Amino acid sequence: MARSRGVRRWPPVRGRWPGPSWAPGAPPTPAPARAASPRWLAAGDLNGFLGLSLDNTTNLVILSSLLIGAFGFPADLVLGRMLPGTALGVLAGDLAYTVMAVRLARRTGRDDVTAMPFGIDTPTLFAMVFGVLGPVKVATGDPVLAWKVGMAVTLAIGIVKCALSFAGDWARRVVPRAALLGSIAGVSILLIAFLPTLKILRDPMVGLVALVVLLLALLGGVRMPFGVPGAFAAVLAGTLIFWLRAGLGGSGHPPPAIGAHLALAIPWPTLAWVGALDDALPYLAIALPFALVTIVGGIDNTESARAAGDEYRARDILLVEALATVLTGCCGGVIQNTPYIGHPAYKAMGARAGYTLATGLVIGVGAAAGALGVLVGVLPEAAVAPILVFIGLEITAQAFLASPARHGAAVALAFVPVAAAVVLIELGGVLSALDRSAAQLTGEAAATYQALLMLGNGFILTAVLWGSAVVFIIERRPAALAAVFALGGVATLVGLVHSPLPNGAVFWPWSPAAPLAAAAPLAGAYGLLTGLALLAATGTRTR
Repeated sequence: MARSRGVRRWPPVRGRWPGPSWAPGAPPTPAPARAASPRWLAAGDLNGFLGLSLDNTTNLVILSSLLIGAFGFPADLVLGRMLPGTALGVLAGDLAYTVMAVRLARRTGRDDVTAMPFGIDTPTLFAMVFGVLGPVKVATGDPVLAWKVGMAVTLAIGIVKCALSFAGDWARRVVPRAALLGSIAGVSILLIAFLPTLKILRDPMVGLVALVVLLLALLGGVRMPFGVPGAFAAVLAGTLIFWLRAGLGGSGHPPPAIGAHLALAIPWPTLAWVGALDDALPYLAIALPFALVTIVGGIDNTESARAAGDEYRARDILLVEALATVLTGCCGGVIQNTPYIGHPAYKAMGARAGYTLATGLVIGVGAAAGALGVLVGVLPEAAVAPILVFIGLEITAQAFLASPARHGAAVALAFVPVAAAVVLIELGGVLSALDRSAAQLTGEAAATYQALLMLGNGFILTAVLWGSAVVFIIERRPAALAAVFALGGVATLVGLVHSPLPNGAVFWPWSPAAPLAAAAPLAGAYGLLTGLALLAATGTRTR
């Protein structure tokens, strides 16, 4: 579901190329008549459309449910501005990938070209909800400010991706895969899987049934009735139980509070994010690593498509996702876009370019027409949560499987900063329910909270740095290790990681208000580690 990392190497699919007209003594072989106008629509596009559109629809429904149900965002803001803007990026990206596929088919004269799948990046969705949008709303009580911060962060991600699209190969060589995937795996198992599991256990009759149906279909290979997709079957089973029980007057679980009605919500450009730039700065350390992850994933997915027989230019693929993300941020959206893993699977279904065209139109128009709001008003949280658990499990397993086995410790260590962020989220909810604040903690409790704060703030970048450090230790690359520690020290001094401030804000170390009493010792520790790594590098060169 909505992942862009960890490519499975599929066997190449041979395209139908014209015969070699250059062979000695052989007459020129004319191109087939269909080469002038190859087919870009096939019966397999229906299967491709169902898979890709369900994936994106599920993400949008999850986004709405979390923001409205868990953080109390107004439904009209989420359904009227956030969803349409986010879906607009999907529409633009899918249309661009459709055009690229049609052009490739015409250029090669082949009628088996498959468009790259495109949509909302699932890991970024949860990082934005639990690391940006939710915390801003909880800290300020202002959902509109949280939306503006989300737009600003999304726009920053898109701009960084535009730059990285020209340096993606370099970034892929520099940052270890275990560090990138480990940081995302930590988010996956602790935010994407753990928190929704709590929702499942609040209504186990709905949630556990839906979860087991999903696992039977997607892990156990059990065919669902009428061949419906496993995710759809799981949500349908949980929803039917929920509404049947409600109709019989049982359980006491309230129905979704969002009104199910169509309402036109056309996304349009806005500069509302400009006023929230200062508020967005503390959250860039959380979001920007996801830009790098999707760029590396886009390169992997382009290679996967090439292995399957469709040779797209990596730079074109990356620029489309970057510009679509910029468009999303400018028009009210809050989640970045990315090419999806699984191009060879869509090719095996027989999909061509029609499935991306149909998906883009359905997602974009559906969000603008308010159809997704209807789904949010019908689907109970416990029925949707199992999809999140499965996604979390799959991405976490992928981080270990797609990284070298000897780098397993690096993947595991990347979980630790994310765990601190999760504890902070839950502890904040408990303190709020008790009408207490963290400032009222004393003694050991206050010290523990401060340690959690410094470990949890900037947790994604911290996870990447720590995971990279372990990889370089394993690979005996002390010079690279020294560079990582030096970067960690500098980032600590400005609050990009380990910010001691409750809101995770960045700061200038020479500012009178800079919290150097807490940040300087940790930055100094990174400095000592840098010197230790340099000594190790010197010893390695002299041997």
